[in-house]
Amino acid sequence: MSSLTSQERAALEIAADAPMLAQVEDWAAVNSGTGNLAGLDLVSRKLANAFAALPGTIRLVEAEPVEAVLADGSIKAIERGKHLHLAVRPEAPVRVLLTGHMDTVFAVDHPFQSLRWLEAGVLNGPGTADMKGGLSVILAALGALEASPWAGRIGYDVLINSDEETGSHASARLIAELARGKIAALTYEPALPDGTLAGARPGSGNFSITIHGKAAHAGRNPEDGRNALLAAADLALRLNAAKSPGLKVNPARIDGGGPNNIVPDHAILRVNMRPMSPDDMIAAESMLKDNMAAISREHGVHCHLHGGFNRPPKPIDEAAGKLFALVRDCGNDLGLAVEWKATGGVCDGNNIAACGVPVVDTMGPRGGAIHSDEEFLIVDSLAERAQLSALTLMRLAEKGRV
Repeated sequence: MSSLTSQERAALEIAADAPMLAQVEDWAAVNSGTGNLAGLDLVSRKLANAFAALPGTIRLVEAEPVEAVLADGSIKAIERGKHLHLAVRPEAPVRVLLTGHMDTVFAVDHPFQSLRWLEAGVLNGPGTADMKGGLSVILAALGALEASPWAGRIGYDVLINSDEETGSHASARLIAELARGKIAALTYEPALPDGTLAGARPGSGNFSITIHGKAAHAGRNPEDGRNALLAAADLALRLNAAKSPGLKVNPARIDGGGPNNIVPDHAILRVNMRPMSPDDMIAAESMLKDNMAAISREHGVHCHLHGGFNRPPKPIDEAAGKLFALVRDCGNDLGLAVEWKATGGVCDGNNIAACGVPVVDTMGPRGGAIHSDEEFLIVDSLAERAQLSALTLMRLAEKGRV
């Protein structure tokens, strides 16, 4: 840490001393699965109280409407929880965006609800790493920034949304709005256990293809029917065959069918696709529509598409490379080896990068086994990552650029 100034050291001590573990234990003790509106409401109020220690204006923002296709093909409006937005010094010459999410993948009736120590310094619990630990890191880093000489030079927006785990459909517009005018963004998904960050990410799209066929008696006149279930299965196989180095395809589920003596007239195919580049995404959209047209023609059915690519691909361009280099250099000055590698996962960093803003999206603490009942947080990394963020923010303020 020999390259640090005395002013940086003083601020970094404040970051390390923040009560992050106590906050994680408090926030993770509340189930806040994306669909648990009561739990999300409680967590959002806890977060608002905690982030009120910072200057600026806090508001809870109503979620935008979201639609889902049910198993019978009908469209249902899905309610999401409110998002938290903190705005500090919007008039400052340097402006950045910090994002996190309060929701987890664990539903209100999921058996994984409590915290326990796996060993000294390793905390197991729902959302400990993904990402209530990350939220505590944001608060600690900003508290240190506010105590530094550079605070007045930098303004920031903090967005903690309630629906990241289901694709941020109800917060996508807000993410894009807050990304506008920012020189950089930091997102607090957990780093890998060894501290490695995520670099390039693919895009992601979830699709529901409703197939309308024609019912008929399975024994008396099956030739008069149009089997929607068979058409859905054929489409799943065709889409799976379209996989390539630039496109991952996962046909995940078929809803439909009925009694054995009726030709099924209705089915819904659920598919996830992950393109590696913008060109791959365009090609995937074309491929999907071409195969739907072929299925309609060859099976005598009608296909209706719902969904789309909600997470664009996130390549590492020149601006993102500079921001990664800044984070790496800050890590070096803290005695941390910061590396990154491409990953198959997606997050709000995809949405931010699509707005033309460089982003590092795994600034949270080290942890692992996320989205399972073995999820864990490495507690010592809370202070480590809070200091990394605080130093990055101070140097962005000092330089005025990435």
